[in-house]
Amino acid sequence: MKLDVNALGTFYRMAREGAGLAAGRLTHMTEVETQVGVTKLNFMRGREIRRDFEDATEKVAVRVKLTGAIEGYSMVVFERENALRVVETLLADSDSETDIDVDAGEFDEMTQSAVTEVGHIMNSGFIDGWADVLETVIDVSTPEFVEGVTAEPFFGEVDETPDEDDLALLFQSSIETVGTEIGFSHYLFPKRESMAALLDRLRTSGGIEYDKLDGFDRMAERGAEEVAKTATTLTGIDTSVEIRRLNFVSLEAIPEQVADETLVGVAFEFDGMPSGYLLFLFDEESAHEIVDAMVPMEVDEDGFGEMGTSAIKELGNIMASGFLDGWANVLDTTIDHSTPEFIHDMGAAAVDPVIIQLGENQEFAFVFDTVVMADGREFDCEVYAIPDENDLERALNNLDVDRIEETPTTAEFQELENS
Repeated sequence: MKLDVNALGTFYRMAREGAGLAAGRLTHMTEVETQVGVTKLNFMRGREIRRDFEDATEKVAVRVKLTGAIEGYSMVVFERENALRVVETLLADSDSETDIDVDAGEFDEMTQSAVTEVGHIMNSGFIDGWADVLETVIDVSTPEFVEGVTAEPFFGEVDETPDEDDLALLFQSSIETVGTEIGFSHYLFPKRESMAALLDRLRTSGGIEYDKLDGFDRMAERGAEEVAKTATTLTGIDTSVEIRRLNFVSLEAIPEQVADETLVGVAFEFDGMPSGYLLFLFDEESAHEIVDAMVPMEVDEDGFGEMGTSAIKELGNIMASGFLDGWANVLDTTIDHSTPEFIHDMGAAAVDPVIIQLGENQEFAFVFDTVVMADGREFDCEVYAIPDENDLERALNNLDVDRIEETPTTAEFQELENS
């Protein structure tokens, strides 16, 4: 099974179009204005998907079986409380006489029916959006209501659910109403044969084998392990770095997805096979905590002075070297990176310069959702790894996936000049 950036781009447009249709149908049904929020394509391993369902939070889902151009299952998942509030919010301002008891201990027949109807409308909107983009027909079964606190009720009967180490595609979207954001996850579990046929149709180049993309994700995991080991050695602080998922997003959508708050981080340009840009962004509070953890003495600086800036740049340099040298070792190539450029700006302004420069040559980027743990504290970190599309395809085509586990990823670090 092969894919290329064009195929992934089509999937992204499918997700956006589907979310738009779902939002429009909810508006028509309830007369409550809605709009599409964030849309991402996530590549997640089966164990990570299941972990999302093992957090003791009650969840409900509406699941349908697909036949036609795409065969498999589509499932919209809400946290239980959100599902009830979705129905309450959407129906409270509509002409519907349905009375939803949000505080009920269990779903009664009326509540379950309302949630199923909303979920089915959303599923159908997504699927019809995909069909429109693909100019084909996708048939949908009768919707099935599912609830539980573990993964088993949701995935137990779905043959296409990925195994622990399998990489699966997740469409993650949100739809917003006036004053309320409706958060949910949308899972597509296609049959492998169906997906392979679709990818063959969508590719505009030779493409790369799907297991090479799997290898790219595993490369990042190996790089993260190296980052953690080296950061622990150089700082004396017990550090771990965990990559939770690989996202494929539109470049123009990245500024929309960046939190509207002050961000701190570093940016690098890297050159080799592949070339591109690498950004690490922390919220300001996390950045201050990182400085406190890395600088053993009390720093009397307003904002980010010389020592604070130096600490963030040093951590960024460690992370960049770990990622990129790990990739280079596995790919049996050389990747050099620039000295870190410190970023301290509001939201989208923190990423705009890189997006503008990259946007001249490509439309999409890979983004890793990453969590950094240092000194027992957790720091949310957005890692934007944006390789040149053509370079990445060539590099992954040459990738020997067996080298990923066999090749050491020891990184070499550039010395930073104190400014």
